[in-house]
Amino acid sequence: MKKLAFFTVTLFSVFTFAQDVSPDRIKTVISTLASDDMKGREIGTPENDNAAKYIARLFEENNLEYCTGNSYLVPFDYKGKTVYNVCGVKKGKSDKYLGFSGHFDHIGTSNKSGDNIYNGADDDASGITTLVGIADYFKDKKPDFSMVFIAFNGEEKGMLGSKAIAKDKNLDKIYNNLYSLFNFEMVATESQFGKNALFMTGDEYSDLDELFNQNASDGLKIHPDPYAAQQLFYRSDNVSFVKKKIIAHSLSTVNMNKASHYHHESDDVSVVDFDNLTQIINSFGKTLEKLTPQNFAPKYNNKVKFN
Repeated sequence: MKKLAFFTVTLFSVFTFAQDVSPDRIKTVISTLASDDMKGREIGTPENDNAAKYIARLFEENNLEYCTGNSYLVPFDYKGKTVYNVCGVKKGKSDKYLGFSGHFDHIGTSNKSGDNIYNGADDDASGITTLVGIADYFKDKKPDFSMVFIAFNGEEKGMLGSKAIAKDKNLDKIYNNLYSLFNFEMVATESQFGKNALFMTGDEYSDLDELFNQNASDGLKIHPDPYAAQQLFYRSDNVSFVKKKIIAHSLSTVNMNKASHYHHESDDVSVVDFDNLTQIINSFGKTLEKLTPQNFAPKYNNKVKFN
């Protein structure tokens, strides 16, 4: 009997571990997006197109459905050139949605000698890796919420991609049922709150963080924005959806007082805390498994400005 009990516990542990996203997977995704071959992923470059296509392949691996048309690539115009956002859908048990986003463009290269590539590992290959990791986590699961995953382009040029896709009428069926959008912006490092912790921009405008924390798993916690004076809530892609009156906040771990790699060539994979990022992704997945349209329906208060 003792041997049988041990086998049962061991087998259960194997299956429990098997659902988690591995650090190797996280390392592969972020290292590919932030590689020198991507040359900083500036919008309008061939490397930016390559990044979009790579993300589309990752969505395909996770058996996501197209958001619209017959491709994960959602085109828009940038200076007369066709560029792409990337969008995929995971159908859940209901037609109510949660959204997960980040931007995959960065600022390209400089003319200086030596290391002149702005790899953008933290900004924002880490955010894309997080939403891909969540899609990985739910690949063989059917959550209560349906899920939409959006990789924005052109954030560094004025949030162009999120503005374009937020206006896409083909996605209104999703947007009209979108309970909240979690926008991941620079999550590669340990936050000032420690491991397995993020902060939420604009936390004073909605109850999303309180509702999320009530269901949080494995010690994961979303903290109030410690940099509220910098108005980060209105400075990232989430604001394109705030203007649609959709609950949309950016989540981050970056210490804005110490982030010397921000928009510098040093923002490469050396800044990434892979263990912490992997833990955040898996804890996020476990938390999302608990969320339903009945226990998670965040609302704005009267402090938020929609224009």
